[in-house]
Amino acid sequence: MSDYPILERIATPADLRALDRKELPALASELRGFLIESVAKTGGHLSSNLGTVELTIALHYVFNTPEDRIVWDVGHQTYSHKILTGRREAMANLRRHGGISGFPRRPESEYDAFGTAHSSTSISAALGMAVATRAQGEARASIAVIGDGAMSAGMAFEALNNAGDMKDTDLLVILNDNEMSISPPVGALSNILARLMAPYDAARRIGKKVLGVAPPVAELARKVEEYAKGMIAPGSPGTLFEEFGFHYFGPVDGHDLDILIPMLQNLRHFKGPQFLHVVTRKGQGYKLAEADPIRYHGVAQFDHLTGIPDAPVGGQPTYTQVFGDWLCDAATRDPRVAGITPAMCEGSGLTRFAAEFPDRYYDVGIAEQHALTFAAGLACEGLRPVVAIYSTFLQRAYDQLIHDIALQNLPVVLAIDRGGLVGADGATHHGAFDLSFLACVPNLLLMTPADENECRQMLHTALCHDGPSAVRYPRGKGPGVTPEAEMRALPLGKGEVRRHGKKVALLAFGSMLTPALEAGEALDATVVNMRFVKPLDEALVARLAHEHELLVTVEDNAVIGGAGAEVARCVDSLPARPRLLRLGLPDRFIDHGEQRQLLAEAGLDAAGITASVRRVQTPEG
Repeated sequence: MSDYPILERIATPADLRALDRKELPALASELRGFLIESVAKTGGHLSSNLGTVELTIALHYVFNTPEDRIVWDVGHQTYSHKILTGRREAMANLRRHGGISGFPRRPESEYDAFGTAHSSTSISAALGMAVATRAQGEARASIAVIGDGAMSAGMAFEALNNAGDMKDTDLLVILNDNEMSISPPVGALSNILARLMAPYDAARRIGKKVLGVAPPVAELARKVEEYAKGMIAPGSPGTLFEEFGFHYFGPVDGHDLDILIPMLQNLRHFKGPQFLHVVTRKGQGYKLAEADPIRYHGVAQFDHLTGIPDAPVGGQPTYTQVFGDWLCDAATRDPRVAGITPAMCEGSGLTRFAAEFPDRYYDVGIAEQHALTFAAGLACEGLRPVVAIYSTFLQRAYDQLIHDIALQNLPVVLAIDRGGLVGADGATHHGAFDLSFLACVPNLLLMTPADENECRQMLHTALCHDGPSAVRYPRGKGPGVTPEAEMRALPLGKGEVRRHGKKVALLAFGSMLTPALEAGEALDATVVNMRFVKPLDEALVARLAHEHELLVTVEDNAVIGGAGAEVARCVDSLPARPRLLRLGLPDRFIDHGEQRQLLAEAGLDAAGITASVRRVQTPEG
């Protein structure tokens, strides 16, 4: 007999809507069990998905998907959505090469109304859909499901401000309030939500009793709404969201289908902008994840019965850990050092720094733009801010980097994690473009470490630099070079020859040095650790061009506009120009898969580099 008899009857949400309401709690239990077993086998996001089981069931039960549009913010809360929309069996290859994505993707399913993986885009997208629906004279619902952490981003409030002024546009925003995004929430908004939640238990009991029997009649719903709001915020002239022009409802228990379904059934008939505040628990139904939702947010494969094993003591550090240790050492030496993160304390390696230097640690929430300009303000007053940020999240603050930091030549250090291909999170999280969009920014010092020790020394170099600087390093572990305790500034704009060869010179940037050295042995080529993208070691490039027939640049960045383009610019100015081959990521978005496999497919492993050089040396025909 199947462990999931109800779940296996559901191929599409139409099958879900055919179920008796009384079967839904059992379905939620089965769905949660399937999620735990499935993610334990593949890895992926667990805590956030366990928290949205009932909400997902209620949405697909009440709304006519895919005709009605649901936009899931961030997207790491959509595994239940994927399972209920025909992808249950495909979960066996979740985030694996050739398998389904861990995030919503429009090409993957008609039920994925909008592709998401970065935070705080859902309200804008759903509003656009709602406006288009109205303009085309059609009738379908547009729903944005956004987490409380994502509500800290300015883009969410820009969308609320716009939507609240469109009284004739039907939009439902659902705030999934689980009191955290990945890390615990910070800022004034989280405090407002906490105050709203103080009398929540009493309001929930009353709301359940009243709303459970409420018919979809607007006047009765209005009275229930006013009564609930009076219980939750007595004497208040209106919630923050009402001031934006929304009709606010909640908070309601996001794990109680007897509350969720009648509430959504009522709201689907309301006109104009509506805001539903739903309270869920991250990790719901799996005690290990409930107890430690951060640890179980993103997981590798594990035994779901015993949980995630403790990490072994010692061992080779990741680049993220190298950064975290360096920042603590730097802060010990220099009282001006401050650490900033846009809601990625654990992921960016700042946990130890936050504990040891709480007065110099700033988690600004999911607000990358603010993080950089805040850092610029600190730098103006003599501090030495270090912004720990993922490569793809830095994209969101490009104007602030140029206008607020680089233009003013302020000493802000960008510690850019997840440069290059990251693996299972795929195209939305690959750091494929940073060298391209950073190399063109004036005043910016841009470095790419080839190993762990070089990462530490480059971070120190950046801190010593009296201007903006960036150190870009990959996800995971390096080649295993133990970081030295001593910190020394590297000579600016100077590369180093790591192997002397003939005819061919491989100019490697960052982590590409390791495969380049291996390819160099096969090709008897000179291999250079370029270290700096900006300023480029132009004297070294000129010497290599004079001594070799072919220069080959190797980078794990888009080949268009990247480090190789900087070398090409330099070579173009030489009187005698050698042939130049630029190797990097192709001009397309690269899917998810195992890091090494993706690099090999892009021709950026040793075999790929060797093959590319030999094709140029002995062209066909």
